Amino acid sequence: MTRDEDALWKEIVDNYGETASVEEAAAGTGDEPALDPQPELYVIPEPEPEVPVELRSTWEDEGRFVPPPPEPIPLAEPPRMLGWLGVFGAPIIALVALVLGHPFRGILAVLLVAWFAGGFIYLIRTMNAEPRDPWDDGSRI
Repeated sequence: MTRDEDALWKEIVDNYGETASVEEAAAGTGDEPALDPQPELYVIPEPEPEVPVELRSTWEDEGRFVPPPPEPIPLAEPPRMLGWLGVFGAPIIALVALVLGHPFRGILAVLLVAWFAGGFIYLIRTMNAEPRDPWDDGSRI
């Protein structure tokens, strides 16, 4: 270090902790340009709009995706519903009756089998032959 640097460091250490007064800063050393006597303008920021309570995030959900509530499942049209009830309902009714010791005989057994077979055939016949999305090849990632 040169002698000037040593003197500057010594001055910094000697004046450590001292603060300049407002009058000293206003007077300056003459090296700085004079300040404009104009008053300072302060910009007051507008307040942020209030966020509804439902939309406020909490620490528990921080960083996790919360999906929107799902849409309600639509009900099937009545003929299709009867077909599904025939495919699933007729065997369940026959099984419950058999377990309870009152199996269906005669015309009731034929009606249950016809309901099952009719529902199955109806669902197969009304099934759409084309895919919902023509570009969907069935692969999933």
